[in-house]
Amino acid sequence: METRRVTAALAAAVFPDPSEEESGKWVAWVKAAVTLALIGVLYAKVVAQMALVWWNDPAYSHGLLIPPLVSYIVWAHRGDFFSGRTSTDGRGLLLVLAACTAYLVGSLGAEFFLTRMSLVMLLAGMVWTFWGLQRLRRLAFPLLLLSTMVPLPELIYSKLAAPLQLFASAVATDFVRLFGIAIHRSGNVIQLANSTLGVAEACSGLRSTSSLAVLALLIGHFRYARLTPRVLLFVGAIPTAIAVNVARVADTGLLSERNPELAQGFYHSFSGWLVFLAGFGTLLLLSQLLTKLDAERARQRGNE
Repeated sequence: METRRVTAALAAAVFPDPSEEESGKWVAWVKAAVTLALIGVLYAKVVAQMALVWWNDPAYSHGLLIPPLVSYIVWAHRGDFFSGRTSTDGRGLLLVLAACTAYLVGSLGAEFFLTRMSLVMLLAGMVWTFWGLQRLRRLAFPLLLLSTMVPLPELIYSKLAAPLQLFASAVATDFVRLFGIAIHRSGNVIQLANSTLGVAEACSGLRSTSSLAVLALLIGHFRYARLTPRVLLFVGAIPTAIAVNVARVADTGLLSERNPELAQGFYHSFSGWLVFLAGFGTLLLLSQLLTKLDAERARQRGNE
């Protein structure tokens, strides 16, 4: 009970309920604005560095769209997200403490992933503490989407990219060989009669995987009410991205055998967009299939 009273006092003083009607409401909003401003000052450098990664690294360029997209989703559905009464919950302070710990450990150890992810954790902890677990559940998707803007740790990214490079190289080599073309592979380097192709880290497929994964989250959230098809669509985005990337490498190999200039320059850049469009189209087809299966399942349950 004591913890609950302390939390309630903090909520009244720092983070008011938007639906609250009282004469001194504007004073509470000023306190909330000051609190959010302090958080902004604390994370200003973290967000600025993350924005540079979005701008300079094509693998995470989708991060530029995430904050405005999340803001739009929250605003457009504010009636659903902020409806009903709220209640303070002291358990949310544990998540706030975890966020502060992650920020401190990340800052001391120069681990950017922890400091960046701590921002999302802190926002979730504040919602839980001052607005309750029910509202946190309603805002779970915007917070999940917000976490996709955080770049993976370099160590994890490299460990994922290396096997994907080798996989794309091996499968593309076998595919090109089916056309009777002399081709040899050594690691991630593909040797043809007239050219040599190197499947670099940027061609591993992680870029399209991250972008299609975010699209799968969006499509799943707005198209399905149940969790199962959402998860299936998200999981399906991963092999889809890998498959279309392998197709891109194989196609580049086939075209470069005819004209080595097609393996570089404009076509190489343009093929990246074609791969994304192909992956997006495949994702839409998969969502259509899941919609039909979900509808069929609902009909079967209705007949039982």
